[in-house]
Amino acid sequence: MCGIVGYIGEQPKALNVVLDGLSALEYRGYDSAGVAYLDNKKQLLLDKQVGRVQGLIDSLGGADLPPTTTAIGHTRWATHGIPTIPNAHPQSNTDKTIMVVHNGIIENYSELRDHLEKQGYKFVSETDTEVIPHLIDFYTRTTTSFVEAFEQALHQLRGAYGIVVATSAEPDTLYAARLSSPLVFGVAEDALIVASDPSAIMEHTKKVIYLNDYEFVCLHSDGSYDIKDFEHDTVVEREVETLEYDAAQASLGDYPHFMLKEIFEIPATLRSATLGRIKLESNTVKLGGLESVAEQLKYIDRIVIVACGTASYAGMYGEYLIEELAGIPVEVQQASEFKYRNEPFSRSTALIAVSQSGETADTIAALKKVESYGVLRLGVINAVGSTMTRMTDAGVYCHAGPEQAVASTKAFFAQATVLMLIGLYLSNGRSEIYKPLLEELEALPNKAKQVLDQADKIKALAEKYKDNRDFIYIGRGYAYPCALEGAIKLKEITYIHAEGYPAGEMKHGPLALIDENFPTFVIATDSKVLEKTYGSIQEIRARKGPVIAIATEGNTEIAKLADDVIYVPKSMEQTSPLLAEIVMQLFSYYVAVAKDLNVDRPRNLAKSVTVE
Repeated sequence: MCGIVGYIGEQPKALNVVLDGLSALEYRGYDSAGVAYLDNKKQLLLDKQVGRVQGLIDSLGGADLPPTTTAIGHTRWATHGIPTIPNAHPQSNTDKTIMVVHNGIIENYSELRDHLEKQGYKFVSETDTEVIPHLIDFYTRTTTSFVEAFEQALHQLRGAYGIVVATSAEPDTLYAARLSSPLVFGVAEDALIVASDPSAIMEHTKKVIYLNDYEFVCLHSDGSYDIKDFEHDTVVEREVETLEYDAAQASLGDYPHFMLKEIFEIPATLRSATLGRIKLESNTVKLGGLESVAEQLKYIDRIVIVACGTASYAGMYGEYLIEELAGIPVEVQQASEFKYRNEPFSRSTALIAVSQSGETADTIAALKKVESYGVLRLGVINAVGSTMTRMTDAGVYCHAGPEQAVASTKAFFAQATVLMLIGLYLSNGRSEIYKPLLEELEALPNKAKQVLDQADKIKALAEKYKDNRDFIYIGRGYAYPCALEGAIKLKEITYIHAEGYPAGEMKHGPLALIDENFPTFVIATDSKVLEKTYGSIQEIRARKGPVIAIATEGNTEIAKLADDVIYVPKSMEQTSPLLAEIVMQLFSYYVAVAKDLNVDRPRNLAKSVTVE
């Protein structure tokens, strides 16, 4: 969600680095931005703007930014208080000697605010964040150093936070802390750069250190740093990690939007997800990330997949696959609900957390819930080095590369493919579809490319239906999770109401909605239940509902039933819906473009949801 960047070093380029970093984090979603920096008199100056980072850059002088060696910045996605300049970060104490940027939610902020107001502190914003600089200020009255006051304040905060603090009392140090909200700092040749996401650092250094929960770090201008676990009052020594990063993948290139670029990267994503993992010559699946728990996996008799949003639909697709391939019962639970449920668990249960960012707050909470249960915790995650990768016992990376658009596209395909590989791995060759599925995985990238070659047809379809206000997406079997994903993609970026349903459920309520202004997207690819899908289409047509069908090449029957048809290459029943998903993602994209909407930054949404 919100973005944090801080810089401290020997070169007077802090604002350049911080603003570049904030621009790199724009994909996360935000509504205001601000910076605090030291002037040549070692006083903290503040600039905050509602709207885009570019407005902040212009306010600071555009290309001629003030030189400074220390700065912190923030892009805010509003939680407490509407987007206004007073509510934007950084937040400060009364005399503006302490500046704070914060991601997360301070759950006890109301209690802290009441206490501080009784001590004479005045608040100027509606934010929960403003209690932090005032609280630190309060503890400076009774402690002998700023770091003591900072630590005392941390002990009083409840909730989730990633915090970076600058103070004019110690101009050569930045302070940062985390609890359930990601923070990482990069070690460059002449500076230290702290951020909520490695993408804000990568241009300057690939050497990073991730903070864990209940840790804070003091970052010094001479390049030294000190990490402390403030829960256990211990000094932390941690090795520097090297990021893997392809800068070309994070740039637009010749595409008008990141979403379109990332859809067109789906064939490459499918290849990356299987590269080195499937061996056709020996009919084997090798998942190095699971080798350390291979013996434990032999005794697993239940799998629970936890995820949110698009990742949960990939999880549902994986549920169908793992059950068919490996014969292990699987259930998918929304992470936001899972963490509050009371249900029995045994050591023969495995929990699989699915996430693009590896920082999704609700999924992290789900992993924390089972820490003491003794269950095996696995991850299907795209972001190397993320919080979830450090919490899980083992896992398989998605290798989708950076995904900049808020609406997830290629990551869905990577997650679905990795879950398919896990199903194949657990089946150990016993399933009758094992070998055909291995061969189909090898062919799938080229078939995905054939679907993308029909972009102009899909664009014309989007133009035809762009003014409709409601859609329903239906499918059966493996097509049902993909129908859900098709619907969420349309609502995310076009603001059109869309719902996904099992095709067999149309008579159980949704059919009441159908009329000539309510189109239905039907995934009608070849499967053993295709004739039943035809029956659902007939029900819709009988109510004059327009039907857009996605069908397998060679299907001559579908053209008699549907108003519009897009054909995808012939594939297995298990994989055809993935090809249909490309059609639905492109349709959503082109509808949003036709409606002149912000495709990559849809309103009210954020890329990485790091708070409840």
